Amino acid sequence: MVLRPSTLRLSCLLALGFGVLAHAPAWSADGTAAPAATAQTAAALDPAQLGAWVEAARERFEVPGIAVAVVKDGQVVFEGGWGVRELGRPDPVDAHTLFAIASNTKAFTAASLAMLADEGRLKLEDRVIDHLPEFRMADPYVTAEMRVRDLLTHRSGLGLGAGDLLFWPGSDYSTEEVVRRLKDVPLKSSFRERYAYDNILYAAATLLIERVSGQRYADFLQQRFFDPLGMAETRFNADALRPGDRVATGHAKADFTTLRPTFPLTWHNAAGAGGIYSSVHDMARWMNAQLAGGVYTDAEGRQQRLFSPQRQKHMWTVHSPMPIPEPAVPELAASRPDFLGYGEGWMLSTYRGEKLVWHTGGWPGMVSRVTLVPGRNLGVVVLTNQEAGGAFNAITLHVLDAFLQPAARVDWVAAYAAAAEKSKARADEAWARRVAARDARSRPSLPLSGYAATYRDAWYGDVEVKQENGRLLMRFTRSPLLVGELQHWQHDTFLVKWRERTLNGDAFVTFHLDADGKVREARMEAASELTDFSFDFQDLVLRPVR
Repeated sequence: MVLRPSTLRLSCLLALGFGVLAHAPAWSADGTAAPAATAQTAAALDPAQLGAWVEAARERFEVPGIAVAVVKDGQVVFEGGWGVRELGRPDPVDAHTLFAIASNTKAFTAASLAMLADEGRLKLEDRVIDHLPEFRMADPYVTAEMRVRDLLTHRSGLGLGAGDLLFWPGSDYSTEEVVRRLKDVPLKSSFRERYAYDNILYAAATLLIERVSGQRYADFLQQRFFDPLGMAETRFNADALRPGDRVATGHAKADFTTLRPTFPLTWHNAAGAGGIYSSVHDMARWMNAQLAGGVYTDAEGRQQRLFSPQRQKHMWTVHSPMPIPEPAVPELAASRPDFLGYGEGWMLSTYRGEKLVWHTGGWPGMVSRVTLVPGRNLGVVVLTNQEAGGAFNAITLHVLDAFLQPAARVDWVAAYAAAAEKSKARADEAWARRVAARDARSRPSLPLSGYAATYRDAWYGDVEVKQENGRLLMRFTRSPLLVGELQHWQHDTFLVKWRERTLNGDAFVTFHLDADGKVREARMEAASELTDFSFDFQDLVLRPVR
């Protein structure tokens, strides 16, 4: 797994440290009392100590605002926030501030399918094509054998982040179009051979839920989760945000250097993969329901159930084993798990002898982590408005240590900072090697007009290269943010620099010529090792439209 210091989005690859969950005091960050807890629980973590850890993480990782909630034995023992919703503005982060929870949405999608299975409306062993006849993968065998469960477990044969450009960083495709284009997204391994994180199959799961339930996914979430659990502050996606909502603004380091607010984004076309906005106040309710095996108390004081214990067992069972990587730095040694794998919408591992059920989420300028420790009936959620995974990991582990091993003296903020520095140094070295290998005196084989054309990729669609005022501009026709200038790098390779600099997704574009000296195709690859994997440029095969 790779810890990326600034571009941790949309996947649970954010958590290199494999932390666990911890506990918190019976006070909120603003000093008001949270629901009562046992004396032992309240003594496990001093609110001032938690505040010190959060502020240390905010300072070290340059995070404007962080919110945290901790639940234990069915009670909320802490919820609160630190910092501000947006740099340069006074509005504070608190327990009710809304953040994009991104891929933490996947657990809701998995639970939705579990509920439909409990009702007998589908089976997780059903073939996907029996519910979505139009569903196609690049291989006919995979199409025929793909089961509903396979949509949730990242073992389809797709590569890491495959197809993400269909909705990342935002496109005008519909969910139906995204799923239809899946048939042309290349497979990188055999079916169920190995784990590789994807988002696009959760888009298919979203469509399947709508087809089977007869409801929009937004309505299903609202009626089956948000309303019953009292998650009144939670929104289906950014399009559903309301006037008066206390919404955090995402922040990223433009060109990996200067922190500033990011662009707005909504996933209308892959909502089940990462669309939800929520607060730690509401996420505490979600964690309590999960830790109670899907049981919750309704507004009339009656116990109700979201899903059966058997369904939760499947969600919390490893379906896709994953290799356990060595910690990036020695300081992270204590975070190494005994096992690691993916269930249905959840990561599964261990920490200090306890099983962890957890997930992370990444969004433009916001990253988060939800961690459950079922054996201790403990849950922790950390929401942030900066792309620094080290912050939420360090806070999570500090809280977990307070409950699982109070005598531990690991400075997790320093440990994750060391890992981030090592990652940044490695990326800088890789870039220096590229620069050293560059033939800066070389010239393009063709005049700039010779590269200008509309190029088409089988799964993404059209990408335009135009000559304007002596420059080449590239535009992904379905993705408004992917517009940038092509700067000559060497020979027939150019570097595209996107106008939106917080994307941190610049890429090399290499044009290949045919025997007649005309462009046959163009291929792309991310320019920096720090670029988020959701920029899956490497899977594009761009051919001129004749």
